[in-house]
Amino acid sequence: MDLDLKGKRAIVSGASRGIGLAIARTLLAEGASVGVCARGEEHLNEVSAELSELGTVFHKAVDVGDADAVKSFVDDAAEALGGIDIVVVNASAATGKGPQAWVDSFNVDLMSLVNFIESAAPHLEASTSASVVTISTTSALEAGPITTANSYGALKAAVLQHSSAQARALGPKGIRVNAVSPGPIFFEGGAWETIQTSRPALYEAALESASLGKLGAAQDVANAVTFLASPAAGHVTGINMVVDGGFTNRFDF
Repeated sequence: MDLDLKGKRAIVSGASRGIGLAIARTLLAEGASVGVCARGEEHLNEVSAELSELGTVFHKAVDVGDADAVKSFVDDAAEALGGIDIVVVNASAATGKGPQAWVDSFNVDLMSLVNFIESAAPHLEASTSASVVTISTTSALEAGPITTANSYGALKAAVLQHSSAQARALGPKGIRVNAVSPGPIFFEGGAWETIQTSRPALYEAALESASLGKLGAAQDVANAVTFLASPAAGHVTGINMVVDGGFTNRFDF
């Protein structure tokens, strides 16, 4: 299927590793130009050099928990790329303990979505195929045997609500908004690689919970995001696409 992404301009947050990096690579492979950001400047520079072999790339080190920094990145990327058609909000504070973890999840997972949409909206309104895709998690959908009560799942649930509300609000302006909720995703340097070594019983429990009998890969998520971001999904908005290999146990009609 031709996703009609040639010439589109995309920005991806948290794009220096894992899911975000896979998304950036896939968008570039489909012919889009991409602006990427992450917190660590040195590693981002290395990743950007690699991505530049696939197409046009703009990069900038950004703390997405800082609203002003998000706006600056969005505007700089729009200038460098000649506009913005696609926004992928991927960066996450992940899981921590204590009150600060809740503050970090609020700023990075939820408020970065708010700020990316607000900052990018003027650029997206000028696009003929505007799309926002945000990354949530199956931890936002249900409490299960390997899901604990923490800031990550709670704030990602708020991300889903805000994405749905923004799909309704921005639809009349021609901007689609969708979410993707991955289950456990295994990639080098990721949380599940650490869990495989440090908590093997939990890792095995995750495998047993997935009806396909395996954890997902970053590319599985990138494929879903790229489709939803593309004109091929031009009549799809307000959905949450679960990419979990049958990990969750719920009906969804």
